[in-house]
Amino acid sequence: QVQLVESGGGSVQGGGSLRLSCAASGLRYSSNYVAWFRQAPGKEREGVAIIYTGGGSTYVADSVKGRFTISQGNAKNTVYLQMNSLKPEDTAMYYCAATPWRPVTDIQALGINSFTYWGQGTQVTVSS
Repeated sequence: QVQLVESGGGSVQGGGSLRLSCAASGLRYSSNYVAWFRQAPGKEREGVAIIYTGGGSTYVADSVKGRFTISQGNAKNTVYLQMNSLKPEDTAMYYCAATPWRPVTDIQALGINSFTYWGQGTQVTVSS
């Protein structure tokens, strides 16, 4: 049984930082795509960042590029989202998602429907 557990969310003032963690268990393969998505109230869920745990390739959405970094732990079963220079518009529920590796032409093409497993989410609130 696959489980993805997010942690690290909270409330922070604008300009502050948070580091989200996604701990994965039960994944059959060691190489997967792991992503962070976010959903603000009344808005669609959007992709924030993706990492391929088998080789380290990453993608970060333009809206957070230069402020957010996705990385993985040494054991590959934990993926992090370092969020710096947070803005009120970053306020959302952040979700971790994972799917086994498969050939793709571009990692950034992996959308919501590409991911098989999802966590319950962790809330990030940024005040101005």
